[in-house]
Amino acid sequence: MSDAILVTGVGLKTPLGSTWNEFASHLLAGKSGVTRVAPEMSRGGPVEIAGGIGVIEAPPGVAPDFFAQQHRLDQVAMFGIVQALHDSGWWERRHEARIGVLLGMGAEQARVWELDNDAGGDRVYEPAKDQDTLLERVCSHLELSGPVAGVAAACASANYALSQARRWLKYGWVDVCLAGGCDLVTPLSLAGFANLRALSRRNDAPAAASRPFDRQRDGFVVGEGSAVLVLERASSATRRGAKVYGEFAGFGASSDASHMIIPSDDPIPASQAMGRALVDAGVNPSEVGYVNAHATSTPVGDRAESRALRLVLGDAITQVPVSSTKSMTGHLLSAAAAVEALACLVAIQNNVAPPTINLDDPDPDCDLRHVPNQAIESPIRVAMSNSFGFGGSNTSAVFRRAAA
Repeated sequence: MSDAILVTGVGLKTPLGSTWNEFASHLLAGKSGVTRVAPEMSRGGPVEIAGGIGVIEAPPGVAPDFFAQQHRLDQVAMFGIVQALHDSGWWERRHEARIGVLLGMGAEQARVWELDNDAGGDRVYEPAKDQDTLLERVCSHLELSGPVAGVAAACASANYALSQARRWLKYGWVDVCLAGGCDLVTPLSLAGFANLRALSRRNDAPAAASRPFDRQRDGFVVGEGSAVLVLERASSATRRGAKVYGEFAGFGASSDASHMIIPSDDPIPASQAMGRALVDAGVNPSEVGYVNAHATSTPVGDRAESRALRLVLGDAITQVPVSSTKSMTGHLLSAAAAVEALACLVAIQNNVAPPTINLDDPDPDCDLRHVPNQAIESPIRVAMSNSFGFGGSNTSAVFRRAAA
C-alpha cells in the first residue's frame, strides 16, 4: 500500500466556532451561524445577513499588538495556519521540516479594490507594500520557508489547494503541507452577489435563510472564515506518533465549459469529477457513507448537483446520506471546501451525518436521502465532499477513516 496522506492537524475560524470540538458540536447539533450584519457592511443594500466570525483574536505564539495591526484577511489566514501548526504538533518544530502552504483565497484582490475605494481612488501605489502577497507576508512572519502558493478557483479553491498539497507530498517536495482556504464578507462581496440576485433576502429570519434542497430556497448566504488542514504522509505521522483525523484519499475535477455563473444543465461534467475522485480513492459508490453536497441553496445549483449525484451513486443513491452544511455556515466561498472537508472528518469520526437545517419541504427535483434538520447516526468510513466554483469548476474530494 502506498504511503497514505493523512490529516494530522486542523486550524479554523468559522461561523460555527474556532476549535475542532466547538465546530463539531455545533455542526452535529444543527446550529446556525448566520446572523444580521452591521449597517456599515450592508450599506443600505438588499441583503443584510451573512455567516460572520466577529473579532479575530491573536492565535498563540503571535504578538497581540502585531496581530491587531494586520488587515482582517491576513488575520483570518494567519489564525488558521497557526492553529493548525499548534494542533498538529509542528508549531515548535516548524523550522525542522519543509512545510508547504497552499491556500484558496478569493478576497485578496477585493481587499485592494476596497482600499482604493476607501481612499477615493487616490491611494498611492507603494511597491514595498503592494507587491508582496498575503501568503508571503504571513509565511515570512511565521518563518515558514517551504513552497507557498495561493489558489483562485472560486468556490472550488480550497479543494484544489488540498489536492495540490497531496501531490506535493506524494512527489516528495515537502515533508508537511498546510492546505485550505480563507475568505471574508465585505461590503463589495455582499453587494456584488446581491446584484447578481444570487443571495437570499430573508433578512427578517437569518437563521432560516440558507435552505439547500428546500422548495422555498431563494439563494445562498455568504459566509467568512478560514480552515486549514495539516497533511502529512502516514510514515511521518506514525514515526512521530501524531494524532490523525482521517485520510485524504482521493480527488477529481472537471469543467462544465458552459457558463460563467449558471451551473450547466448537463450533469455529466459534475458527475465526472465525483467519479474520478472515487476512482482515485479506490472506492466504489456503495462504500460511500456520507456526501457533503456543494448545494448552496440556489434553485438551479441544487437541482443540478442532485442529478449528478444520482448518476454517480446509481443504486446507492437511496442509501447514502446527503446534506449541505452551508445551511449552517453559509457559503464560505474560497474557504468552503476546506470547512466542508472538516465536516466530512467530523462525520467519519462520529459515525454521524450532519444535517441540512431549514429543509422543511424538500424539492422533489432534489430526490436524495436527505438529513433534514437533525443529524443521523450512520456508519461512515468514507465521505465525499463536492465543491463547484463559478465558471463551471467542479471538484470532489474523498476522505476515509485512517487505517489503525
